[in-house]
This record gives sequence, structure tokens and C-alpha cells, in this order.
Amino acid sequence: MKVKIPLFMYLFLVCTTAVAQTVTGIVLDAETNKPIETAAIYFDNTTFGVITNSKGEFSIQYSKAIQSPLIISFLGYKKQVINNYRENKKLTILLEENHESLDEVVVNADDGLTRKQKLRFFRNELLGTSRFGNSCTILNEDDIIIRYNKKERILTAYSKAPLQIENKALQYLISYDITTFTLKFYPPNPSVSKFDVKSVGFYGTTYYQNLKIFNEKKAHKNREKAYAGSRLQFMRALYARELTDNKFRIFAKKSPVNPWDYFKIESKDNSEIKRVSLEQPLNILFNSWEKSRIEFLTPSIFIDFFGNYTNVDKIRFSGAMGQQRVGEFLPFDYGLNI
Repeated sequence: MKVKIPLFMYLFLVCTTAVAQTVTGIVLDAETNKPIETAAIYFDNTTFGVITNSKGEFSIQYSKAIQSPLIISFLGYKKQVINNYRENKKLTILLEENHESLDEVVVNADDGLTRKQKLRFFRNELLGTSRFGNSCTILNEDDIIIRYNKKERILTAYSKAPLQIENKALQYLISYDITTFTLKFYPPNPSVSKFDVKSVGFYGTTYYQNLKIFNEKKAHKNREKAYAGSRLQFMRALYARELTDNKFRIFAKKSPVNPWDYFKIESKDNSEIKRVSLEQPLNILFNSWEKSRIEFLTPSIFIDFFGNYTNVDKIRFSGAMGQQRVGEFLPFDYGLNI
């Protein structure tokens, strides 16, 4: 059975002991020093975000559950990622204009695929083809730039502005500022179709908001379904040593094993962060029917109670978890009373 290489997300992990704090700052044009109004300020992959006022000022609160970097974004300017906001409670952000321009000759070149075909591949692999993925609509597809290398059989994409994704099933409006998207197809072969996907990798920064017309009952029901068997649930259960309680069973090849004979977990410097190592790939069975596989491509990672973990591009999920896409993703603060 062909298994896709899982997608990658770009995440950071920062240790903190604070309970509730506030970051304030001002966002200015780097060249003119004039304030930038309505710039987006948010913690990556969460529901915590604000916009700057007419003076370019902002104030945003966070708790110890917020382990993501602070993102500053405004259309036409280069995005900034701030990791040390806990050390600098008053920030001055200088945004530089993004002067990159497109080569229309390259964009419009005949590469063997129409834009409609490229968008279909892009949607399927970014959003997923599950019920939740199919409920998603990208509201600004005209901002997406897609190129296909016919010789290498690689499709790449980025966007001139953060993608606005309406997820009707999970009742989220997702702002996804995509950094890179690479989709590789298998070489022509009698045993595979012309455009069977070999691997897909993408990452970006994400901000979640409830839809303006919000159906709380629908959101609660579908978000619980999306969480069950997700990588977020698995990582939280791994941290807490509660895999069995969360209906995860671990197998070495086909034999059930004690996960703690394989996952080595140790506390880091008396903090809430733990180091996790895994020397061999393991199979994961959730709810007795969803099959996944996990493999570490690095000696160890760091993980916290909330499911945040480092070296995301070095953790390979395949099977059910590897198939999960943006349409099924939940913010890091999902289910947490923060």
C-alpha cells in the first residue's frame, strides 16, 4: 500500500513559567517610521490575536499554554516572527516592504497542467479530502501562485497574501500564511496513475478565529471528532504517559508492546518540558481501527503538556495521522481553559 510522506508544519517551542502576561508594542514602516494600522498580531497556531490601532500600537495577553512564536503580518510587508517576546515586554516592530515581483513569463509558461488542475492538487493536499477537508473553502485563491516543473514532476506554491480558509465543519476562519508548499509526483510507471502523489511538505503560520455566524453545537461535535486520533491528542498523551487512556495502542511491527520500553521520556532542567527519544519506528492503533506509524529522524525532541513539540520536520507520521491536513487541524489551545 502506498503511503504518503506526512506534511510538515513550522513550529517553535519556548519554555516559560509565567501564568498570565501581556506583550505590548508598536508596528512601524521600516523606511518611513510611520505607524501601520490593522497589522495582524497573533500567536502561531492559536486563537489568540489582535490588530494594531491607528497609532500602530497593540497589546496581547498570553499564558504559559502559549508556546508559539508571535507573528506580525501586514499585506505588502515581510512577515516577522518573534520568539523572545517574554524577554522584551515592549516591542518595536519595523516591517519592511516586500518588493518581490513575479516573472509573468514563468508563471504563464506551458508546463503541462492548467491552473485549474494545479489548484485541485493544491487544495487536495493542503486541505485534505476528508469530510472536514471537503468542507473548507479558500476565499482568496487568486492570491495563490502555483508552478509545476514538468521535468522534475514537482508542484510548488505560495501566496501573495495569507490564505483565508473557511472551515464550515469545524467552524473556523483560518488565516494561513503559507511559507512553502512542495508536492512531488511519482515518475511515470505502469503501476501508478499519471499523477499519483509521492510526497507533500508544507508549512506556514496559522491564526484561528470562530466564524462570524458561529454554530457552537456543530463546532463542539466536529472539533471533538477532529481531535480524536489526531497528532495533537497523541503528543499530549505521549507527554502525560497516557497513551492507553487515550485509546492509543503501540506495536513494534505487528506485535503489541509496552510503549515505555521504546519511548524514552525525561524531564528537562526541572521544567515542564520533556525530552522524548525513539530509536525505531513504531505502529500506532487508535480506537482499534485507525492505523498510523511514527518515526523519529532525529535523536530526540522536546515536548510540553499542551502538545507543542520541536523538530516537527524530523517526526514522520504516516497512515491515518500522516493523511491529516489543514482541514482537520486544531489550534494548540484547543480544549484548554486558558
